[in-house]
Amino acid sequence: MKTIITATGIVGLILTASLVMGDVDKYEKSERGEGFFSQYIGKTLDVAPINNTAYKEECGSCHFAYQPGLLPARSWQKMMGDLENHFDENAELDKDTQAELTKYLVENAADHADYKRSKRIMSSLGKNDTPLRITETPYFIRKHDEIPKRMVQDNPKLGSFSKCAACHVNAEKGAYEEDEVRIPGVGKWDD
Repeated sequence: MKTIITATGIVGLILTASLVMGDVDKYEKSERGEGFFSQYIGKTLDVAPINNTAYKEECGSCHFAYQPGLLPARSWQKMMGDLENHFDENAELDKDTQAELTKYLVENAADHADYKRSKRIMSSLGKNDTPLRITETPYFIRKHDEIPKRMVQDNPKLGSFSKCAACHVNAEKGAYEEDEVRIPGVGKWDD
């Protein structure tokens, strides 16, 4: 059986290929990895990855460097305004570094971000809610409510929901997809 390829068919194939290649190129160049075919060639990011060296070094030296898109600007402002009492630790910085980091966090906060998790976090908060812990946002609570306490808080390899990168294998990149969760001592999470 012979296949007859018409001029219309060839043009259609060329247009489809150029659309695919254009979207692949867009995907590869996009910081967020979003594009029409991203579901086939890679995961999209949930929040913007950290792109500030001073923030990575200062905050990331003590704990996971949480992406600014996980809290609203008002939360970052409040947190950065009281670093001498930073979750029972003194995390004071020199004035210039504190100003730089505050600016970075506020400008990239959830209410200024165009990423899906940032938007969902913001929609879960009341107009004046100012959470200082990501784990206290209604969105976070809802997304983690099916995980038994014994797997996280009672887990000697974890101990807290605040250790994002311990379970979310691509958290540092800004990806928090459920199918990529590996709970230490438990394994792949599957609800």
